[in-house]
Amino acid sequence: MKYTFHIVDVFSSMGVAGLAVLGMAATLAGAQTVEVKENPPLYRYVSYWTFPRAHWADVDKDNATGNQKILAPALADGTLVGYGDDENQVHSAEGFTHDNWWQAKSIAGLMKVLEAFHKGGGSSSPLLVSSTKHWDQIYISSFYNWKAGSWNGAYGYKGTYKLRPDAPDPDDAIRTLSSFYVPVFEKMLADGIIVEYEIDREMFHTTDSRAQIVFSFVMPSAEGLEKFRAALGDALDKNSLIGPAFGSMMVNFTPQADFVRVNATYK
Repeated sequence: MKYTFHIVDVFSSMGVAGLAVLGMAATLAGAQTVEVKENPPLYRYVSYWTFPRAHWADVDKDNATGNQKILAPALADGTLVGYGDDENQVHSAEGFTHDNWWQAKSIAGLMKVLEAFHKGGGSSSPLLVSSTKHWDQIYISSFYNWKAGSWNGAYGYKGTYKLRPDAPDPDDAIRTLSSFYVPVFEKMLADGIIVEYEIDREMFHTTDSRAQIVFSFVMPSAEGLEKFRAALGDALDKNSLIGPAFGSMMVNFTPQADFVRVNATYK
């Protein structure tokens, strides 16, 4: 089986779309999974921006100087456990060009930093006002890990999947999938292929849309992308049952994917 940089391949020939939730549970029972311990909740606040190309250099300067005045002290005093910024590498007409994010072990930590940006006037700066589109999201994860340190010019990949109407709720779906994926990601972390991973769900989504699960990774270099693909592909080859189990819960087999250049610092 050839892996094409998705969390699972398309199993259309196996009738994945027709699998019921009970079928998913039975499939996972036969898959090679292990019990994985949940971490305390991790909250990540992300501000997405779409800037005109003429302002991209200004965005880089602001991320490297102005934002550091708030984010670095918050990391040092324990308010945050990580922060960073991303620049999209594959642009779309409706997507973002840049984002800023920070993560904490509490909602209060996120809001403290957000309030600091508001009080400092950052949220109304001429640069941010020049954006043509902006939105925010908070993500929650109990399955994550990272290597402490700063990673500048790294690469990130995020795959977003929508849950089927008859799938378990997002937290239960993540627990089920993590029994396979977390050991794989932990080995990649130990081997230096990735420096951070998260399996998240969105904290906010509209009532008429399906809940979404997000797999995100940070790799130290572009070369890490190929190593990531090879390692995940090898793991899936050794456990062919995880694909149908995954597909039985998701509306989309091919994710909404973001590929970004990352500057990140983790405590």
